[in-house]
Amino acid sequence: MDDSGGARSESTALTAVPSYRLLTQEHIDAIHGATLEILGQTGVRVSHPEALQLLRDNGCSIGANDTVLIPGDLVEASIRGAPHSITIYDRTGREAMHLGGRNNYYGLGTDLIRTQDIYTGETRMSVLQDVINAARITDACSQINFVASFALPGDVSTNAMYVACVKAQLENCTKPIFFTAAGREDMSVIHEMAATVAGGEDLFRAKPFLINYSEPTPPLVHSYGALSKLLFCAEKGIPLCYTPAAMLGGSAPVTVAAGLVQTNAEALSGLVIHQLKAPGAPIISGVALPPLDMRTSCISYAAPEMRLANSAFADLYHFYGLPMWSSAGSDAHTMDTQGAWENAMGILLASLDGANLIHDVAYLGQGLLCNPAMIVMCDEQISYVRRLLAGIGVDREMLGVETIRAAGPGGNYLTSDHTLQHFRQHVWQPTLVNRDNPDNWAKKGGLRYEERVIQKAQRILATHRPQPLPEPVSLKLAEIYDRAELELARIQFAA
Repeated sequence: MDDSGGARSESTALTAVPSYRLLTQEHIDAIHGATLEILGQTGVRVSHPEALQLLRDNGCSIGANDTVLIPGDLVEASIRGAPHSITIYDRTGREAMHLGGRNNYYGLGTDLIRTQDIYTGETRMSVLQDVINAARITDACSQINFVASFALPGDVSTNAMYVACVKAQLENCTKPIFFTAAGREDMSVIHEMAATVAGGEDLFRAKPFLINYSEPTPPLVHSYGALSKLLFCAEKGIPLCYTPAAMLGGSAPVTVAAGLVQTNAEALSGLVIHQLKAPGAPIISGVALPPLDMRTSCISYAAPEMRLANSAFADLYHFYGLPMWSSAGSDAHTMDTQGAWENAMGILLASLDGANLIHDVAYLGQGLLCNPAMIVMCDEQISYVRRLLAGIGVDREMLGVETIRAAGPGGNYLTSDHTLQHFRQHVWQPTLVNRDNPDNWAKKGGLRYEERVIQKAQRILATHRPQPLPEPVSLKLAEIYDRAELELARIQFAA
């Protein structure tokens, strides 16, 4: 485990970059110690026979209701044995993300049941075309590193909807896919699709471009369904993001620190099972701790308590030296000022935390609503944040002493070689943010920022053509899906 807090890999001694850390080492030791106390004395319920046997065989005590007490030395051995960095590829086999250290990557979330239509403004139930639209826009947005379904298609049969989402993303985006599944059954179909695209199961294992997202059930329960997916991912080498999600004051204690202890116990016990199944298998963790609003009984995706929990968890997992997940998102029910500033705040703080896999970018409506134009807006926000994180150089060239001397008192720098050499790199160039003077802005139509964002999203959907899959692969995916749709319709997924 590493208590250094980490440093961005691209920073040097002569680059000043923003830094942020919430927890001191004393705080980390307290949270880690309390976590081990919960795991060793309270335990977690493990509702899967194979997982129970793995734990029993490795010195854990199994009590009533399949409650497992996990010794601290097993937890810490699992932390040391898990991979400290994970390389994720795109579907063409190119390296896309190096999850570890303080490297930041940004992408969508999954399974939003409602969509705000960018042509009509109507809010309606999501359909498969919304998954396709999100994938195509993501493919065109240079700052978005990975794709997810964004929408949960209500026009697809329930048992096949996650398979349909992955197929749509494979066909409409080359970037890595962050996906959900109902159980081992549809997960195996998704794995077959990925292996087909990669050219074989061994090639997919060597260069994975899928990340599965699964959750334990708070408080302190690992369900049969979640563990079935966890064990399958470990076996097949599919990178797994196993992330506790609990509500402060609902399914977790109301204080952030206590919520962190509970969810960290859930995360680390999942890590233990995963590593016992396949030592060194790729796993990513994180925590979602939104508060339960006692006035409305709704959760808040953008509450400061959730952002503090994300920051604390990032500090904790930098100490562990493990890749971690984080999130953005907004509680706004339309693409308005609240939606913009809450997403921007989430993106900025998660980036300063050094979180590796920042998902739920462009979420609205407390995790219930998507608007594909928000992807475009967040793409520009990420560009802004990346410029902030690049910091400022303070070497001799950046200090510009010779340039200042050459210009002298009363001079200017518009025509200097120093300006020509550096302005593209050192002055952020937005594509949608207004920098016109008032008269020119009015002459160009006087559009509000969100109107320009919607227009760009519409242009992408009208003109952008993602790199297609080879025809034999596309035909094979259609064959796999058609077969799976019939088979999955007869299956009752285990909880």
